[in-house]
Amino acid sequence: MQPERDAAPDLSAAERLRYGRHLSLPEVGLAGQRRFKGARVLLVGAGGLGSPVALYLAAAGVGTIGVVEFDAVEASNLQRQIAHGTAGIGRPKLDSVRARLADLNPHVEVVPHALRLDRTNALELIGAYDVVVDGSDNFATRYLVNDACVLLGKPDVYGSILRFEGQASVFHAAAGGPCYRCVFPEPPPHDLVPTCAEAGVLGVLPGVIGALQATEVLKLLLGAPGTLVGRLLLYDAWTLRFRELSIARDRACPVCGDAPSIRELADYDELCGPPARPVPWAGDIGVAEYASMRARGEDHVLLDVREAGELAIASVPGATHLPLAMLPLRAGELDRARTIVVMCHVGGRSAMAVRWLAANGFSRPLNLAGGIDAWSRDVDPGVPRY
Repeated sequence: MQPERDAAPDLSAAERLRYGRHLSLPEVGLAGQRRFKGARVLLVGAGGLGSPVALYLAAAGVGTIGVVEFDAVEASNLQRQIAHGTAGIGRPKLDSVRARLADLNPHVEVVPHALRLDRTNALELIGAYDVVVDGSDNFATRYLVNDACVLLGKPDVYGSILRFEGQASVFHAAAGGPCYRCVFPEPPPHDLVPTCAEAGVLGVLPGVIGALQATEVLKLLLGAPGTLVGRLLLYDAWTLRFRELSIARDRACPVCGDAPSIRELADYDELCGPPARPVPWAGDIGVAEYASMRARGEDHVLLDVREAGELAIASVPGATHLPLAMLPLRAGELDRARTIVVMCHVGGRSAMAVRWLAANGFSRPLNLAGGIDAWSRDVDPGVPRY
């Protein structure tokens, strides 16, 4: 895949000096470097994955890098989001990444898109670029990016990370390969998938997956063979093992199949959002209501299902600690007749724990909506947020 341009722009003397190691590669050379300069690549997200992708594409001389991002830099980002620094805490990530890329390579244009990608703007935005890099952290955006890329015939360079595991592929239906929906037809239940904030992520992991995504972008721009089209690469950082799965286009796929039923973008938050009542047998309890419950001295157990390392950052006095993974093994330590209020970081893991407890004979498990993050935000600001 090469950028659709009438003629690739020439390189200045300064650029020829900067990209000398590329010019020495027969597979890249002057023609390839000119393709890089004339290319337009869109990054969806400037976080864990977007950071290394942005840095390497800018260093490589990709001429126009669009960045979709609407968040601000937080201290907890800096463990893995290497495009940002301590001085940028509180600033928009777009400002932070633009400054970093301008310092890295002033020959590259960074186009900021301070918005949330949705069905009203995705086609117009993605249509202006040659390649899309999906560095998002949620299923709604992944399905949106996939469907827009299929409808526009654009390659979608995919990556995802969680804990010690990462995935990478190139979804390019226009080139005969599968799309994201061919591999993942439907999103998993919202309350069964922890976020990176809940489950954690090894800080170097997005560097590995992001570097792979950047590599695939450059190969696509060069029209090189051997891309990840039709292949899903799996990486386990803990054991340092790579595995590869062959994936094929699903002829029954609703967006890229032989008789597609998806011909326009939809409401992806509704498709991938949480169920109306994730734990209908017991329900949620808000942090304000729980604070009143504690103040009244009502009998209950506050069960904290976060990992031990999270306790060192923030905790609520009086909580019983039992990591989610250990719950089935140590549930006998809990009184099935008492009210159990389950807490995690933001509510995902606690919802899973409540579901398991309710299915295993506990009479009144309650999910603390928003977790300790909501508690520190709305009830006790003295509890650190992370």
